[in-house]
Amino acid sequence: MNNVLSAQALGIDFGTSNSTVGWWRPDVEPLIALEDDKFTLPSVVFFNTEERRPAYGRQALHEYLEGYEGRLMRSLKSLLGSPLLKSETTVLGSAMPFKDLLGLFIGQLKQRAEAAAGREFEQVVLGRPVFFVDDDPEADLEAQNTLVAVAQKLGFKDVSFQFEPIAAAFDYERGIEREELVLIVDIGGGTSDFSLVRLSPERREVAERQDDILATGGVHIGGTDFDKQLSLQGVMPLFGYGSRMKSDALMPTSFHLNLATWHTINAVYAQKSQLALKNMRYDIVDATGIDRLFSLIEQRAGHWLAMQVEDSKIELTEAQSRRIDLARVEPGLDVKLTRALFESAIDDLLVRIRASVDALLTQAGVRADQVDTLFFTGGSSGIPALRQSVAAMLPNARQVEGNLFGSIGSGLAIEAKKRYS
Repeated sequence: MNNVLSAQALGIDFGTSNSTVGWWRPDVEPLIALEDDKFTLPSVVFFNTEERRPAYGRQALHEYLEGYEGRLMRSLKSLLGSPLLKSETTVLGSAMPFKDLLGLFIGQLKQRAEAAAGREFEQVVLGRPVFFVDDDPEADLEAQNTLVAVAQKLGFKDVSFQFEPIAAAFDYERGIEREELVLIVDIGGGTSDFSLVRLSPERREVAERQDDILATGGVHIGGTDFDKQLSLQGVMPLFGYGSRMKSDALMPTSFHLNLATWHTINAVYAQKSQLALKNMRYDIVDATGIDRLFSLIEQRAGHWLAMQVEDSKIELTEAQSRRIDLARVEPGLDVKLTRALFESAIDDLLVRIRASVDALLTQAGVRADQVDTLFFTGGSSGIPALRQSVAAMLPNARQVEGNLFGSIGSGLAIEAKKRYS
Protein backbone atom coordinates (compact mmCIF):
# COMPACT_ATOMS: atom_id res chain seq x y z
CA MET A 1 0.00 0.00 0.00
CA ASN A 2 1.28 3.47 -0.87
CA ASN A 3 0.81 5.76 2.13
CA VAL A 4 1.64 8.77 -0.05
CA LEU A 5 -1.60 8.21 -1.97
CA SER A 6 -3.59 7.41 1.16
CA ALA A 7 -5.67 9.98 2.99
CA GLN A 8 -3.99 12.04 5.68
CA ALA A 9 -7.04 12.01 7.96
CA LEU A 10 -9.35 9.58 9.71
CA GLY A 11 -13.12 9.41 9.71
CA ILE A 12 -14.50 8.33 13.10
CA ASP A 13 -18.04 7.18 13.69
CA PHE A 14 -18.39 7.23 17.47
CA GLY A 15 -21.70 5.44 17.86
CA THR A 16 -24.04 4.86 20.76
CA SER A 17 -23.83 1.07 20.40
CA ASN A 18 -20.90 0.48 18.01
CA SER A 19 -18.07 2.58 16.62
CA THR A 20 -15.99 2.40 13.44
CA VAL A 21 -12.97 4.17 11.98
CA GLY A 22 -12.40 4.75 8.27
CA TRP A 23 -9.19 5.58 6.43
CA TRP A 24 -9.29 6.06 2.66
CA ARG A 25 -6.64 4.15 0.68
CA PRO A 26 -6.47 3.30 -3.02
CA ASP A 27 -8.33 0.10 -3.91
CA VAL A 28 -8.95 -0.83 -0.26
CA GLU A 29 -12.22 -0.81 1.66
CA PRO A 30 -12.04 2.15 4.05
CA LEU A 31 -12.89 0.57 7.40
CA ILE A 32 -10.06 -0.38 9.75
CA ALA A 33 -10.26 -3.55 11.86
CA LEU A 34 -10.46 -2.41 15.48
CA GLU A 35 -10.88 -5.63 17.47
CA ASP A 36 -9.30 -8.79 16.08
CA ASP A 37 -10.58 -8.89 12.48
CA LYS A 38 -13.81 -6.98 13.22
CA PHE A 39 -14.43 -3.46 11.94
CA THR A 40 -16.79 -2.47 14.75
CA LEU A 41 -15.82 -1.81 18.34
CA PRO A 42 -18.83 -1.93 20.68
CA SER A 43 -19.00 1.40 22.54
CA VAL A 44 -18.46 -0.25 25.91
CA VAL A 45 -15.99 0.21 28.75
CA PHE A 46 -15.63 -2.22 31.65
CA PHE A 47 -13.56 -1.12 34.62
CA ASN A 48 -12.11 -4.37 35.94
CA THR A 49 -11.80 -3.99 39.72
CA GLU A 50 -9.71 -7.15 40.18
CA GLU A 51 -7.02 -6.10 37.70
CA ARG A 52 -7.61 -2.34 38.10
CA ARG A 53 -7.76 -1.53 34.41
CA PRO A 54 -10.33 -0.69 31.75
CA ALA A 55 -11.34 -3.07 28.97
CA TYR A 56 -13.09 -2.06 25.78
CA GLY A 57 -15.52 -3.43 23.22
CA ARG A 58 -16.16 -7.17 23.07
CA GLN A 59 -13.44 -7.79 25.62
CA ALA A 60 -15.30 -5.53 28.06
CA LEU A 61 -18.55 -7.42 27.53
CA HIS A 62 -16.74 -10.76 27.88
CA GLU A 63 -15.17 -9.83 31.22
CA TYR A 64 -18.49 -8.55 32.56
CA LEU A 65 -20.39 -11.67 31.51
CA GLU A 66 -17.64 -13.91 32.90
CA GLY A 67 -18.34 -12.44 36.32
CA TYR A 68 -15.31 -10.25 36.93
CA GLU A 69 -15.87 -7.61 39.60
CA GLY A 70 -16.16 -4.18 38.10
CA ARG A 71 -18.34 -1.58 36.44
CA LEU A 72 -19.76 -1.79 32.92
CA MET A 73 -20.62 1.38 31.00
CA ARG A 74 -22.46 1.46 27.66
CA SER A 75 -24.17 4.03 25.44
CA LEU A 76 -21.40 6.53 26.18
CA LYS A 77 -22.50 8.78 23.33
CA SER A 78 -25.79 9.37 25.15
CA LEU A 79 -23.81 11.50 27.62
CA LEU A 80 -23.39 14.19 24.95
CA GLY A 81 -25.97 16.87 25.51
CA SER A 82 -27.07 15.43 28.87
CA PRO A 83 -26.61 17.08 32.30
CA LEU A 84 -24.44 14.11 33.32
CA LEU A 85 -21.63 15.37 31.10
CA LYS A 86 -20.78 18.10 33.61
CA SER A 87 -20.57 15.67 36.51
CA GLU A 88 -18.32 12.84 37.67
CA THR A 89 -18.66 9.15 38.32
CA THR A 90 -16.66 6.76 40.46
CA VAL A 91 -14.51 4.16 38.73
CA LEU A 92 -11.86 1.99 40.35
CA GLY A 93 -12.30 3.97 43.56
CA SER A 94 -11.61 7.38 42.04
CA ALA A 95 -13.76 10.19 40.68
CA MET A 96 -13.68 10.52 36.89
CA PRO A 97 -15.40 13.29 34.90
CA PHE A 98 -17.75 11.84 32.32
CA LYS A 99 -15.92 13.91 29.69
CA ASP A 100 -12.73 11.95 30.48
CA LEU A 101 -14.68 8.72 30.07
CA LEU A 102 -15.52 9.77 26.51
CA GLY A 103 -11.84 10.53 25.97
CA LEU A 104 -10.84 7.07 27.16
CA PHE A 105 -13.02 5.36 24.57
CA ILE A 106 -12.40 7.70 21.62
CA GLY A 107 -8.71 7.49 22.47
CA GLN A 108 -8.94 3.74 22.00
CA LEU A 109 -10.41 4.27 18.53
CA LYS A 110 -7.50 6.55 17.63
CA GLN A 111 -4.83 4.25 19.10
CA ARG A 112 -6.18 1.12 17.41
CA ALA A 113 -6.52 2.86 14.05
CA GLU A 114 -2.97 4.22 14.25
CA ALA A 115 -1.60 0.82 15.23
CA ALA A 116 -3.33 -0.78 12.23
CA ALA A 117 -2.24 1.99 9.85
CA GLY A 118 1.33 2.16 11.13
CA ARG A 119 1.22 5.95 11.39
CA GLU A 120 -0.19 8.78 13.48
CA PHE A 121 -3.13 10.96 12.50
CA GLU A 122 -3.61 14.62 13.40
CA GLN A 123 -6.75 15.32 11.36
CA VAL A 124 -10.20 13.81 11.73
CA VAL A 125 -13.75 14.10 10.46
CA LEU A 126 -16.13 13.05 13.22
CA GLY A 127 -19.62 11.88 12.49
CA ARG A 128 -22.44 13.54 14.36
CA PRO A 129 -26.22 13.13 14.43
CA VAL A 130 -28.29 15.88 12.87
CA PHE A 131 -29.36 16.73 16.43
CA PHE A 132 -27.53 15.61 19.55
CA VAL A 133 -30.42 17.19 21.45
CA ASP A 134 -33.90 17.87 20.08
CA ASP A 135 -35.11 21.49 20.04
CA ASP A 136 -32.16 22.88 22.02
CA PRO A 137 -29.51 24.48 19.75
CA GLU A 138 -27.40 25.60 22.72
CA ALA A 139 -27.16 22.10 24.19
CA ASP A 140 -26.54 20.69 20.71
CA LEU A 141 -23.61 23.04 20.14
CA GLU A 142 -22.24 22.23 23.60
CA ALA A 143 -22.30 18.52 22.73
CA GLN A 144 -20.32 19.16 19.52
CA ASN A 145 -17.85 21.44 21.30
CA THR A 146 -17.31 18.72 23.90
CA LEU A 147 -16.29 16.30 21.16
CA VAL A 148 -13.93 18.92 19.70
CA ALA A 149 -12.26 19.37 23.10
CA VAL A 150 -11.97 15.61 23.61
CA ALA A 151 -10.47 15.07 20.13
CA GLN A 152 -7.96 17.91 20.54
CA LYS A 153 -6.85 16.57 23.92
CA LEU A 154 -6.19 13.23 22.20
CA GLY A 155 -3.83 14.88 19.71
CA PHE A 156 -6.05 15.76 16.75
CA LYS A 157 -5.03 19.23 15.55
CA ASP A 158 -7.77 19.59 12.92
CA VAL A 159 -11.27 18.47 13.87
CA SER A 160 -14.34 18.81 11.68
CA PHE A 161 -17.77 17.19 11.45
CA GLN A 162 -20.14 15.64 8.94
CA PHE A 163 -23.73 14.61 9.54
CA GLU A 164 -23.87 10.83 9.83
CA PRO A 165 -26.61 10.31 7.20
CA ILE A 166 -24.65 12.47 4.73
CA ALA A 167 -21.59 10.29 5.29
CA ALA A 168 -23.74 7.20 4.64
CA ALA A 169 -24.96 8.84 1.42
CA PHE A 170 -21.38 9.27 0.19
CA ASP A 171 -20.69 5.61 0.89
CA TYR A 172 -23.79 4.56 -1.08
CA GLU A 173 -22.82 6.86 -3.94
CA ARG A 174 -19.69 4.80 -4.62
CA GLY A 175 -21.81 2.07 -6.23
CA ILE A 176 -24.56 3.86 -8.16
CA GLU A 177 -24.73 4.12 -11.95
CA ARG A 178 -27.20 6.97 -12.45
CA GLU A 179 -28.49 10.05 -10.66
CA GLU A 180 -30.84 9.28 -7.76
CA LEU A 181 -32.83 11.29 -5.25
CA VAL A 182 -32.13 9.34 -2.06
CA LEU A 183 -33.63 9.47 1.41
CA ILE A 184 -30.99 8.25 3.86
CA VAL A 185 -32.56 6.68 6.95
CA ASP A 186 -29.93 6.20 9.66
CA ILE A 187 -31.35 4.58 12.79
CA GLY A 188 -28.52 4.28 15.28
CA GLY A 189 -28.36 3.45 18.94
CA GLY A 190 -29.30 6.92 20.13
CA THR A 191 -30.79 8.92 17.25
CA SER A 192 -32.76 8.64 14.04
CA ASP A 193 -31.26 10.84 11.33
CA PHE A 194 -32.49 11.59 7.84
CA SER A 195 -31.05 13.30 4.79
CA LEU A 196 -32.51 13.88 1.36
CA VAL A 197 -29.59 13.95 -1.06
CA ARG A 198 -29.12 14.07 -4.83
CA LEU A 199 -26.41 11.56 -5.73
CA SER A 200 -24.77 10.64 -9.03
CA PRO A 201 -21.56 9.05 -10.38
CA GLU A 202 -20.50 12.42 -11.82
CA ARG A 203 -20.59 14.11 -8.40
CA ARG A 204 -18.47 11.59 -6.48
CA GLU A 205 -15.23 13.58 -6.55
CA VAL A 206 -16.80 17.00 -6.09
CA ALA A 207 -15.64 18.49 -2.80
CA GLU A 208 -18.47 20.97 -2.26
CA ARG A 209 -21.81 19.13 -2.19
CA GLN A 210 -24.01 21.58 -0.30
CA ASP A 211 -26.33 22.09 -3.27
CA ASP A 212 -26.94 18.32 -3.45
CA ILE A 213 -28.10 18.15 0.18
CA LEU A 214 -31.76 19.12 -0.06
CA ALA A 215 -32.65 18.68 3.62
CA THR A 216 -31.49 17.11 6.87
CA GLY A 217 -33.47 16.24 9.97
CA GLY A 218 -33.70 13.87 12.86
CA VAL A 219 -35.15 13.00 16.21
CA HIS A 220 -33.56 11.72 19.42
CA ILE A 221 -34.90 8.17 19.06
CA GLY A 222 -32.71 5.14 18.52
CA GLY A 223 -32.05 1.53 19.34
CA THR A 224 -31.66 2.17 23.05
CA ASP A 225 -35.15 3.72 23.09
CA PHE A 226 -36.57 0.62 21.38
CA ASP A 227 -34.79 -1.51 24.02
CA LYS A 228 -36.24 0.66 26.76
CA GLN A 229 -39.83 0.32 25.56
CA LEU A 230 -39.50 -3.43 25.06
CA SER A 231 -38.07 -3.74 28.57
CA LEU A 232 -40.79 -1.62 30.18
CA GLN A 233 -43.66 -3.34 28.41
CA GLY A 234 -42.38 -6.90 28.34
CA VAL A 235 -39.97 -7.44 31.25
CA MET A 236 -40.26 -4.81 33.97
CA PRO A 237 -43.81 -5.82 35.01
CA LEU A 238 -42.17 -8.95 36.45
CA PHE A 239 -40.05 -6.65 38.62
CA GLY A 240 -42.87 -4.55 40.02
CA TYR A 241 -43.42 -2.05 37.20
CA GLY A 242 -47.08 -1.06 37.40
CA SER A 243 -47.52 -2.53 40.91
CA ARG A 244 -50.12 -0.98 43.20
CA MET A 245 -49.30 0.66 46.51
CA LYS A 246 -51.67 0.28 49.46
CA SER A 247 -52.72 3.87 48.79
CA ASP A 248 -53.91 2.61 45.34
CA ALA A 249 -51.23 4.72 43.63
CA LEU A 250 -48.81 3.05 41.24
CA MET A 251 -45.32 2.20 42.39
CA PRO A 252 -42.85 4.98 41.39
CA THR A 253 -41.32 4.18 38.00
CA SER A 254 -37.87 5.74 38.39
CA PHE A 255 -36.21 2.45 39.37
CA HIS A 256 -37.56 0.63 36.32
CA LEU A 257 -36.82 3.53 33.97
CA ASN A 258 -33.21 3.55 35.17
CA LEU A 259 -32.89 -0.21 34.68
CA ALA A 260 -34.36 0.04 31.18
CA THR A 261 -31.93 2.81 30.13
CA TRP A 262 -28.34 1.79 29.45
CA HIS A 263 -26.51 4.82 30.82
CA THR A 264 -28.55 5.05 34.05
CA ILE A 265 -28.49 1.39 35.15
CA ASN A 266 -25.74 2.00 37.70
CA ALA A 267 -27.95 4.55 39.50
CA VAL A 268 -30.15 1.69 40.76
CA TYR A 269 -27.20 0.22 42.66
CA ALA A 270 -26.68 3.39 44.70
CA GLN A 271 -27.25 3.03 48.44
CA LYS A 272 -29.82 5.84 48.43
CA SER A 273 -31.84 4.11 45.71
CA GLN A 274 -31.78 0.75 47.50
CA LEU A 275 -32.84 2.35 50.78
CA ALA A 276 -35.81 4.01 49.08
CA LEU A 277 -36.85 0.64 47.64
CA LYS A 278 -36.62 -1.07 51.04
CA ASN A 279 -38.81 1.59 52.64
CA MET A 280 -41.31 1.22 49.81
CA ARG A 281 -41.65 -2.56 50.11
CA TYR A 282 -43.98 -2.38 53.09
CA ASP A 283 -46.41 -0.18 51.15
CA ILE A 284 -46.71 -2.54 48.13
CA VAL A 285 -49.87 -4.65 47.87
CA ASP A 286 -48.04 -7.56 46.21
CA ALA A 287 -44.31 -7.62 46.98
CA THR A 288 -43.47 -10.36 44.45
CA GLY A 289 -42.15 -7.97 41.83
CA ILE A 290 -40.19 -5.73 44.16
CA ASP A 291 -38.55 -8.78 45.76
CA ARG A 292 -37.36 -9.85 42.30
CA LEU A 293 -36.06 -6.33 41.84
CA PHE A 294 -34.06 -6.68 45.07
CA SER A 295 -32.60 -9.95 43.76
CA LEU A 296 -31.62 -8.33 40.46
CA ILE A 297 -29.96 -5.40 42.23
CA GLU A 298 -28.17 -7.65 44.74
CA GLN A 299 -26.58 -9.51 41.82
CA ARG A 300 -25.86 -6.22 40.01
CA ALA A 301 -27.45 -7.91 37.01
CA GLY A 302 -29.04 -4.84 35.44
CA HIS A 303 -26.68 -4.78 32.47
CA TRP A 304 -27.14 -8.51 31.99
CA LEU A 305 -30.91 -8.04 31.81
CA ALA A 306 -30.54 -5.11 29.41
CA MET A 307 -28.41 -7.33 27.16
CA GLN A 308 -31.12 -9.98 27.18
CA VAL A 309 -33.66 -7.38 26.09
CA GLU A 310 -31.36 -6.04 23.38
CA ASP A 311 -30.71 -9.56 22.07
CA SER A 312 -34.47 -10.14 22.01
CA LYS A 313 -35.01 -6.96 19.99
CA ILE A 314 -32.45 -8.16 17.46
CA GLU A 315 -33.91 -11.68 17.23
CA LEU A 316 -37.42 -10.29 16.80
CA THR A 317 -36.38 -8.76 13.48
CA GLU A 318 -36.47 -12.34 12.14
CA ALA A 319 -38.43 -14.38 14.69
CA GLN A 320 -41.95 -13.93 16.01
CA SER A 321 -41.01 -14.58 19.65
CA ARG A 322 -38.12 -15.07 22.03
CA ARG A 323 -38.01 -16.37 25.58
CA ILE A 324 -35.68 -14.93 28.25
CA ASP A 325 -34.57 -17.29 31.01
CA LEU A 326 -34.64 -15.36 34.31
CA ALA A 327 -33.70 -18.28 36.57
CA ARG A 328 -30.71 -16.38 37.93
CA VAL A 329 -33.24 -13.98 39.51
CA GLU A 330 -35.81 -16.59 40.58
CA PRO A 331 -35.76 -20.34 39.88
CA GLY A 332 -38.15 -21.24 37.08
CA LEU A 333 -38.84 -17.62 36.09
CA ASP A 334 -38.88 -16.70 32.40
CA VAL A 335 -40.70 -14.35 30.04
CA LYS A 336 -41.81 -14.66 26.43
CA LEU A 337 -41.40 -11.57 24.27
CA THR A 338 -43.21 -11.39 20.93
CA ARG A 339 -42.81 -9.26 17.86
CA ALA A 340 -46.41 -8.09 18.26
CA LEU A 341 -45.66 -6.83 21.79
CA PHE A 342 -42.49 -5.14 20.59
CA GLU A 343 -44.25 -3.38 17.71
CA SER A 344 -46.98 -2.19 20.04
CA ALA A 345 -44.38 -0.93 22.52
CA ILE A 346 -42.56 1.19 19.91
CA ASP A 347 -45.59 2.45 17.98
CA ASP A 348 -45.47 5.94 19.50
CA LEU A 349 -41.77 6.18 18.61
CA LEU A 350 -42.52 5.24 15.00
CA VAL A 351 -45.16 7.97 14.83
CA ARG A 352 -42.50 10.52 15.81
CA ILE A 353 -40.06 9.10 13.25
CA ARG A 354 -42.65 9.38 10.46
CA ALA A 355 -43.38 12.95 11.51
CA SER A 356 -39.67 13.76 11.23
CA VAL A 357 -39.51 12.26 7.72
CA ASP A 358 -42.61 14.18 6.70
CA ALA A 359 -41.09 17.43 7.99
CA LEU A 360 -37.92 16.68 6.03
CA LEU A 361 -39.83 16.31 2.74
CA THR A 362 -41.73 19.53 3.43
CA GLN A 363 -38.47 21.34 4.20
CA ALA A 364 -37.00 20.15 0.89
CA GLY A 365 -40.13 20.96 -1.11
CA VAL A 366 -40.16 17.39 -2.46
CA ARG A 367 -43.20 15.17 -2.92
CA ALA A 368 -43.01 11.68 -1.43
CA ASP A 369 -43.49 10.10 -4.89
CA GLN A 370 -40.39 11.90 -6.23
CA VAL A 371 -37.95 9.99 -4.00
CA ASP A 372 -36.13 7.28 -6.01
CA THR A 373 -34.36 5.35 -3.25
CA LEU A 374 -34.77 4.66 0.44
CA PHE A 375 -31.37 3.80 1.88
CA PHE A 376 -31.31 2.18 5.33
CA THR A 377 -28.27 2.18 7.58
CA GLY A 378 -27.65 1.98 11.32
CA GLY A 379 -28.06 -1.10 13.47
CA SER A 380 -31.70 -0.47 14.35
CA SER A 381 -32.87 0.22 10.80
CA GLY A 382 -33.48 -3.52 10.31
CA ILE A 383 -36.60 -3.51 12.50
CA PRO A 384 -39.41 -4.65 10.15
CA ALA A 385 -42.09 -2.36 11.58
CA LEU A 386 -39.81 0.64 11.21
CA ARG A 387 -38.92 -0.15 7.62
CA GLN A 388 -42.53 -0.76 6.68
CA SER A 389 -43.60 2.43 8.44
CA VAL A 390 -41.17 4.65 6.52
CA ALA A 391 -41.46 2.79 3.19
CA ALA A 392 -45.24 3.25 3.20
CA MET A 393 -44.66 7.01 2.98
CA LEU A 394 -42.62 6.75 -0.25
CA PRO A 395 -44.64 4.82 -2.85
CA ASN A 396 -42.05 4.88 -5.67
CA ALA A 397 -38.83 4.42 -3.70
CA ARG A 398 -36.90 1.18 -3.94
CA GLN A 399 -35.43 -0.03 -0.65
CA VAL A 400 -31.68 -0.51 -0.31
CA GLU A 401 -29.86 -1.80 2.76
CA GLY A 402 -26.37 -0.49 3.30
CA ASN A 403 -23.73 -1.83 5.64
CA LEU A 404 -25.80 -1.32 8.79
CA PHE A 405 -22.75 -0.77 10.98
CA GLY A 406 -20.17 0.44 8.45
CA SER A 407 -21.68 2.85 5.93
CA ILE A 408 -21.13 5.93 8.08
CA GLY A 409 -17.50 5.14 8.92
CA SER A 410 -16.76 4.48 5.24
CA GLY A 411 -18.46 7.72 4.20
CA LEU A 412 -16.54 9.70 6.82
CA ALA A 413 -13.29 8.29 5.40
CA ILE A 414 -14.33 9.56 1.95
CA GLU A 415 -15.12 12.97 3.41
CA ALA A 416 -11.80 13.07 5.31
CA LYS A 417 -9.93 12.37 2.08
CA LYS A 418 -11.70 15.26 0.31
CA ARG A 419 -11.13 17.73 3.12
CA TYR A 420 -7.57 17.00 4.14
CA SER A 421 -5.75 15.41 1.21
